[in-house]
Amino acid sequence: MHWLELQGLGLTEGATRILADIDLKLGAGRTALLGPNGAGKSTLLRLMHGLLRPSTGTVSWPNPLSQAMVFQRPVMLRATVLANIEYGLSLRGVPAGARRRKADEALARVGLPELVHRQARKLSGGEQQRVALARAWALEPEVLFLDEPTASLDPASSREVERIIGEIAAGGTKIVMTTHNLGQAHRIAEEVIYLEGGRLMEQTPVEEFFRQPSTSAARLFIQDELGS
Repeated sequence: MHWLELQGLGLTEGATRILADIDLKLGAGRTALLGPNGAGKSTLLRLMHGLLRPSTGTVSWPNPLSQAMVFQRPVMLRATVLANIEYGLSLRGVPAGARRRKADEALARVGLPELVHRQARKLSGGEQQRVALARAWALEPEVLFLDEPTASLDPASSREVERIIGEIAAGGTKIVMTTHNLGQAHRIAEEVIYLEGGRLMEQTPVEEFFRQPSTSAARLFIQDELGS
């Protein structure tokens, strides 16, 4: 069973080709999008989520699924942590009486219940990212897209974000994330989608990707990233 299918997907901006001829299917589990800078990872993520429209091809969800997305630098409303989470719930039509309960539960799951009345924009980067994850988790999405969720965080904050992502996935949510951190991809993902030059080079189980990638491009990428 697959949840998402891309056929002939491409995106061109002016004379620049960003992505071309992407064909893939995604099922349940945890997927990492890997590739060098400029490979098209974040663009592909936004196309999957529907934030961008492709120039060619299609993005098909056989069954409509609830989705959420968390960015590298989360956008916080100029309001309290509670208001930030309740706002997303209100957009989903959650009754007012249930919003506070869901917000409190989500903040407890990310380990920040005491910040409920703090101004979200005054939090540290790591705390803001955890609030963004709580905001997404409160929506109970079937698919969660994550764009470099720990790229600007210190090691301790990164470990906490990885823990939260693992718990979200354990609840049955499909995870699709971009990352430059090969160790993180190895820890979190079950499969890897490798892009280079806007093209899909590999889609393979994570252990197989790191043990024996099928393309020379992926092998060189791993060697370069690991400093071998």
